Amino acid sequence: MTMHLGDGSSERFCPRYQRAVEIVGRRWSGAILRAMLAGASRFGEMQEVIPDLSNRMLSERLREFEAEGIVERVVVPERPVRVEYHLTEKGRSLNAVVEALSHWSEEWIALEEVEESGGRPATAS
Repeated sequence: MTMHLGDGSSERFCPRYQRAVEIVGRRWSGAILRAMLAGASRFGEMQEVIPDLSNRMLSERLREFEAEGIVERVVVPERPVRVEYHLTEKGRSLNAVVEALSHWSEEWIALEEVEESGGRPATAS
């Protein structure tokens, strides 16, 4: 597929771009990344800052991020054993993306829309 850009040029559809959007665009992924970029590294810390996120969903997303090389799972050998999640260089490089999306949302997404939808995407009428 070829996209025609506003400047008259064309560009082939990029599957890498689509894959990136799928990774960061999954439900709760953005919130988890934002929490980790702000310093959260433990499961409980992430749950505190994202209260509507279920344990199952948080575990699933962290496993996906680990498989993508975005997050590294670290077992700290203490009693009791502690598990921490740290962003890799690849994960930390998403900071600019998360910040840009945050700024865009503050300018273009009305808080009332989010509250009315319960945080879910609005459906087309």
